[in-house]
Amino acid sequence: MLPFTGPMAAAVTPSRPDSYQMDLAACLEVIDFLCHSGVRAIALFGATGEFPHFTVEDRVRLAHMAIKRSRVPVIVNATHSCFEESRAIIEHAAANGAAGVMIQPPTYFRYAAPEIRQYFLDLTDEFSERVPVLLYNLPFFNNPIPIEVACELLESGRAAGIKDSSGNLEYLTELLRVRRKIEFPLIVGNDNVFVEGRRRGADGVISGCAAAVPELLIALDAAVVSGNELRIAELSLLLDEFIHRIDRFPGPLGIRECLSTRGLKMGARAIPFAEETERSAAELRQWFTAWLPGMLSKTK
Repeated sequence: MLPFTGPMAAAVTPSRPDSYQMDLAACLEVIDFLCHSGVRAIALFGATGEFPHFTVEDRVRLAHMAIKRSRVPVIVNATHSCFEESRAIIEHAAANGAAGVMIQPPTYFRYAAPEIRQYFLDLTDEFSERVPVLLYNLPFFNNPIPIEVACELLESGRAAGIKDSSGNLEYLTELLRVRRKIEFPLIVGNDNVFVEGRRRGADGVISGCAAAVPELLIALDAAVVSGNELRIAELSLLLDEFIHRIDRFPGPLGIRECLSTRGLKMGARAIPFAEETERSAAELRQWFTAWLPGMLSKTK
């Protein structure tokens, strides 16, 4: 089994204070924070890392530095709107020691199953023997990977595994059916179904929530693995509360607000907040500051 098990964090990508450009020093502080927390691996430039905002040059620069800096395996998202740009990111990740790469279908335009299948076939033909290629299914923001395409790629061994962020338990069940035939890492990417996914047999989670509260996801994963139902219930309530608080913000912006209260530099936002959203952000920071100590005490 590849090293993609247990609680893993989807890292945010801090920007500079005065412009939305990647702040490399602040990004490495995030890597240090996550390594110190005890997560099993770190995923860069997923949805939580806001990858569409950054150039390929920035993405490979951070990947290069993070792989050197991190004490845990680093997985690099190579998704792009253009095949050649995805290829360039994978090439760099493979050459620099990434534990694996994640790939969604090409972004922005809508593609049908034959194009999505061919896209993955071409990339896995070239790279599957050089670096583990994980399918990355994120239908909330992009083209979904049709289940028949995912199953074909996994069953044939072309794809090394999959991160399923759909939250669709029927999709997960079909992936588990395929995994009874061939071993591969099956990773939940949606925090709302993390517990149920792990109970059904998923190997772990790459969690956006773990970017801000890794202690909670680590403790909850341990409770699920041990079958401690009372602890699962207690920690699940905390996770549900956290998700409820951040879900009022676009994408990972609520996670960034919480991280800023933990002393990590987040920098400028990709988009300006409306006045009412700014008030909500202040309320979130106030709530998180009061909530965090209790959460930490319950996860020890």
